[in-house]
Amino acid sequence: MATQQPVLVLDPTGAGHHAEHRTLREAGPATRVDVLGVQAWSVSDPVLLKRLLTSPDVSKDARAHWPAFGEVVSTWPLALWVAVENMFTAYGPNHRKLRRLVAPAFSARRIEAMRPAVEGMVTGLVDRLAELPVGEPVDLRQELAYPLPIAVIGHLMGVPEDRRDGFRALVDGVFDTTLDQAEAQANTARLYEVLDQLIAAKRATPGDDMTSLLIAARDDEGDGDRLSPEELRDTLLLMISAGYETTVNVIDQAVHTLLTRPDQLALVRKGEVTWGDVVEETLRHEPAVKHLPLRYAVTDIALPDGRTIARGEAILASYAAANRHPDWHEDADTFDATRTLKEHLAFGHGVHFCLGAPLARMEVTLALESLFGRFPELRLADPAEDLPPVPSLISNGHQRLPVLLHAG
Repeated sequence: MATQQPVLVLDPTGAGHHAEHRTLREAGPATRVDVLGVQAWSVSDPVLLKRLLTSPDVSKDARAHWPAFGEVVSTWPLALWVAVENMFTAYGPNHRKLRRLVAPAFSARRIEAMRPAVEGMVTGLVDRLAELPVGEPVDLRQELAYPLPIAVIGHLMGVPEDRRDGFRALVDGVFDTTLDQAEAQANTARLYEVLDQLIAAKRATPGDDMTSLLIAARDDEGDGDRLSPEELRDTLLLMISAGYETTVNVIDQAVHTLLTRPDQLALVRKGEVTWGDVVEETLRHEPAVKHLPLRYAVTDIALPDGRTIARGEAILASYAAANRHPDWHEDADTFDATRTLKEHLAFGHGVHFCLGAPLARMEVTLALESLFGRFPELRLADPAEDLPPVPSLISNGHQRLPVLLHAG
């Protein structure tokens, strides 16, 4: 029986996650884990994971397909991750409806049209770095990795500049898996208050932004696919949080890697690899999301080793562990921007593949190109081993990224 299998308790602080991911892979294609008191199957084999991510036998709708939902949602610190009503937790026709409403904002044409605005934001932030006192350490997570994505998603969603820092702190709380149930619940309540304020402001004064378009879709009585009030609010939550937190981490990890692997930076400078190659290898090597909760078995699912994920059991997509699986990538623990096989699962797979992937890639590429172009002597101010991870088993970044911009 599945309940008799050994259960690995995942560390909510995110410390030592590489060793933890090796343990997951060594345990087989899927293994039982404890996620803050909730048991699930962690899937770390990329072949199995991609199969499950595209199977109709796996759902993201906890209300419909997770018998434990009613009991868990009132006590679990990660309840928001399974209780939201948006395309993140939707299944089947409802997912198609919600994705169809959002997808136009992320079309190739719309994303490319944003390039000049993103370039301007990057230039402004890097210009500001150049004005800081010479010789003093600068936290690039605070001064670049954070403000760029929140500015971009704020531009796309029409979030006023004076509201963006408030969103930032609350979204950080969504990804912080060291919060207890009361702290997480309070953070969620405050986040919903801020979202309701944004909706009210945009309903009163619509703009040329995605929030106003979604409100119009919600308020259009003639549209049979219109959003419910909960879907509207939770869709805004998804777009703001997913478009912000993940890109912060990719910028952070890419800069950190290049400063600890000067040989890789030299390849870019010599033109042997592109900034795009660096971004893709960062997404594989240190994806922004380590584990993504949760999915659920709609029916019994046979595993390659003879075990079974029983109907109604929870499934954890362990993207970071899968990305470094030795059967997928040679020397998988090594960052190598020259890899010809650039596949990874950093943006998911299947119908839930991240709509914002092209925008995130653009942001990170432009940030790296501008940063290292402006500051060719950039280096870490502290030893790499002294940079603690963000307190999360979901989010994959550093709490700080102190650098020296110039040679000393």
